[in-house]
Amino acid sequence: MKVIPLYTDETILIRKALSANKAAQRGLYDKYAPIMLAVCRRYVRDKHYAEDVMIQGFYKVFLQLHTFRGKGSFEGWVKRIMIHEALNFIKKNRPLVFYKNLADRESFCSPNISLKADAEYLLRIIDELPMGYRFVFMLHAVEGYKHIEIAKVMQISENTSKSKLSKARKILRKKLELQRKKSEAL
Repeated sequence: MKVIPLYTDETILIRKALSANKAAQRGLYDKYAPIMLAVCRRYVRDKHYAEDVMIQGFYKVFLQLHTFRGKGSFEGWVKRIMIHEALNFIKKNRPLVFYKNLADRESFCSPNISLKADAEYLLRIIDELPMGYRFVFMLHAVEGYKHIEIAKVMQISENTSKSKLSKARKILRKKLELQRKKSEAL
């Protein structure tokens, strides 16, 4: 039996997905799900909720696929839907996060820690930011949104967006400096 590969050309997949072709929809999902899960995870702390948000986001992607005009990247279009979905989820649910061991959450190893541990620590301290600060920080620093775009998405003023970003950076700087001092003391 010969295996026929799924269409890999994105425009063909999009065109076929528009006509409710399940294989094409699955192809688009398989191609973008890992990237979009990471996007959702930046905003939704709990991995299981982030997966739910991503799945709901893909539902909206396929529901609104006819509105994609082909201008700009498809990935960017999908990413915007995922970000909006994550922000809507947070506004509606405000999930609680429980840590198994508070000491594990607060402590950090030696100065020779791995890059992965550094990234995990950074994600952890970003997660600890107040919600508004975290969203503005992620939208600006990670997603590359301008303050005027953030203001529209979050329904705040542009100056509020700038202020929240400044405060988020200040908090992160303090936590990173404190961690650096702890590492040097070891």
